[in-house]
Amino acid sequence: MRILIMGGTRFIGVYLTKILAEQGHEVVLFNRGNKPAPVEGIKQIQGDRTDASQLKEKLSPEKFDAIFDNNGRELSDTQPLVEIFKDRVQHFIYMSSAGVYQKSDQMPHVEGDAVDPKSRHKGKHETEAYLAQQKVPFTAIRPTYIYGPQNYNDLEAWFFDRIVRDRPILMPGHGLHITQLGHVKDLAVAMAAVLSNSQAVGQIYNVSGDRYVTFDGLARACAVAVGKSAENLQILHYDPKKFDFGKRKAFPMRTQHFFASVNKAKTELGWHPEYDLISGLKNSFQKDYLASGRNKAEIDFSVDNEILEAG
Repeated sequence: MRILIMGGTRFIGVYLTKILAEQGHEVVLFNRGNKPAPVEGIKQIQGDRTDASQLKEKLSPEKFDAIFDNNGRELSDTQPLVEIFKDRVQHFIYMSSAGVYQKSDQMPHVEGDAVDPKSRHKGKHETEAYLAQQKVPFTAIRPTYIYGPQNYNDLEAWFFDRIVRDRPILMPGHGLHITQLGHVKDLAVAMAAVLSNSQAVGQIYNVSGDRYVTFDGLARACAVAVGKSAENLQILHYDPKKFDFGKRKAFPMRTQHFFASVNKAKTELGWHPEYDLISGLKNSFQKDYLASGRNKAEIDFSVDNEILEAG
């Protein structure tokens, strides 16, 4: 198949590009051209997807069997792409988010649960609804927290920064909120599995790790990945309502239960995560955190110090 990936040179796209190329597909990337393609010889079309006229000028002459829209956040990002290829592709795979789900007393989230119209990810759900309304042969992927090498969001690295320097983990609330992480390679494998499955057309899939973990448990898992004692890790809980950090981030995750069932993806796509939480965190720590030298970098702990000073 000839496949277009929107993005393709950062995080998810890097893994997906490599997997699809290894499977023998012809992969084309559309991005700003700021980074080299992750696979030698891959064609890159340079452009700004936020400029609809530029998008149409660059992509209208091209033909693709499938499209992976990895970096569309708002409906306005994806609509021009759909207008170009609506009746010209066999499959449109959209990267959504489990963040669209409304808070619920019953968990894990499953596909079909109510969505939150006020969510910061509402643009993702609006795009899903648009794809369905336009009768585009689409599949939407809803990951929870994504981690792994090349993660540009401070998630596991936030914990690693403190653990390698023997600093305490400052945990908002009671530390018993339940959450879920999925390794980026497992996510890319699931995305690639969608292509060869006609049952996936018109479907939404939660994709993440298949186990859940508390915040405190995640901190201890990160300690194990670093090679330190989970039992000796110092975790200090605090009330975040007592602080005003402004735009500064004191913790990398939302302080709520946030986890979703991946049973549908496992059943219908024949997909199973390769990484459990510990092996995935070890992979990220060794292949990315240490490899990049972040363990020796200057880290701003001013927010942590503010919390500690408040007692």
